[in-house]
Amino acid sequence: MKKIALFPGSFDPFTKGHEDIVLRGLKIFDEIIIAIGYNSRKKRYFEIEYMLEKIKSCFVDYDNIKVDKYEALTAVYADKHDADYLLRGLRNTTDFEYENSIAMVNKDLYDGLETVFLITSPAHAFISSSIVREVHG
Repeated sequence: MKKIALFPGSFDPFTKGHEDIVLRGLKIFDEIIIAIGYNSRKKRYFEIEYMLEKIKSCFVDYDNIKVDKYEALTAVYADKHDADYLLRGLRNTTDFEYENSIAMVNKDLYDGLETVFLITSPAHAFISSSIVREVHG
């Protein structure tokens, strides 16, 4: 059976840290779906369509990486796309606290969904989308 992981996020923007998690995730999973979630509570810095194209261009040589957008609950999207795993990156303990809470909710919504955490590579641990937006702006 194919191991499909969903890597969900706002990716506003998609950083080298995100790219690192995806590429390292390929050592574990057969396929990864990078899914840009729409969050009505957040005003985006970069338009979703722009980020879709940018992320797709990063992985043009990878047939086992797909890029999509979604508005549903993450667990519902994962179930619909046969993804039994969520791939998440952790930079620090604050990330863990937040991601652990979300993982429990997703597991409750879709019992077959397991969250796999990868620790961010040291070279990318300081990078966050917020910092990139600040520098870009």
